[in-house]
Amino acid sequence: MSDAAYPATRLRRTRAHAWSRAMHRETVLTPSDLIWPLFVTSGSGLEEPVASLPGVSRWSVDGIAQRAKEAVDLGIPCVALFPNTPGDKRSERGDEALNPDNLMCRAIKAVRDACGHDIGILTDVALDPYTSHGQDGIIDDAGYVLNDDTVAVLVDQALNQAEAGADIIAPSDMMDGRVKAIRMALEMNDKPNVQIMAYAAKYASAFYGPFRDAVGSGGLLKGDKKSYQMDPANSDEALREIAMDVAEGADSVMVKPGLAYLDVIWRAKERFGVPVFAYQVSGEYALIEAGAAAGVADREALLMEKLVAFKRAGCSGILTYHAPVAARLLQG
Repeated sequence: MSDAAYPATRLRRTRAHAWSRAMHRETVLTPSDLIWPLFVTSGSGLEEPVASLPGVSRWSVDGIAQRAKEAVDLGIPCVALFPNTPGDKRSERGDEALNPDNLMCRAIKAVRDACGHDIGILTDVALDPYTSHGQDGIIDDAGYVLNDDTVAVLVDQALNQAEAGADIIAPSDMMDGRVKAIRMALEMNDKPNVQIMAYAAKYASAFYGPFRDAVGSGGLLKGDKKSYQMDPANSDEALREIAMDVAEGADSVMVKPGLAYLDVIWRAKERFGVPVFAYQVSGEYALIEAGAAAGVADREALLMEKLVAFKRAGCSGILTYHAPVAARLLQG
């Protein structure tokens, strides 16, 4: 650090003009830093607005393909897919997750047909979109999620998605050992280049409500997810989770939610030097929209400042529902 003092040093000199501020900017956000989460619903030609996520909709498979084309045009390199499984296809064990013709697999194939390999396809691996009880795995009679039984199903779910054409498998379940099991299965089934982005530090957060509305699991959830998602008070534990997932074969890791856990993102990047992603989750998105609607501040300024904060904290990229808005702003 420089020990130069005023007036030899005037830090305002480089802030005087826009060209100078741009030249000295330390953190740069581009469309290639964004991943666009998309919700898939059954049917054809459908757009279903999500009431608790203003500006976000569920799309039928044909609409998902169009959104992927839009992402390519905007320079967004990857879409993340999440299905809203119909109630009659949900079950105690989430069997629909293994159906090669389920909503997720059809959406994967539609995006690939529409965009080829011009865009990456990230798929969520967890059972909560498929279970009748809303938990992320198989439960016992007491409602406790069984770790190893769940991992066995997650492996088959991951392979199902990889066979459909997924580029990145993103296990969001927080079961112990699932990254190693999925990595071994991908290797053994001739899918060595399918990436794993592990939800390594996923917290039992109050910010997930609108997402659960979007995938149809909110009203189904019995109990909570505190026996497998992390305590928001813990950051040392997050580093242990991340270390395990990297050792087991994760190509990148995710911290979820994002803004309330910038310290975890920073520590993970400093400690491990691996690609760290953040999920700006549904509650965070909704609060920006609500704040802007209430006149707290300009919407575009709010969303861009928060996205830059993720990059400044060390993120390689951000999953955000604001991806198309941000990409348009960044393109000028």
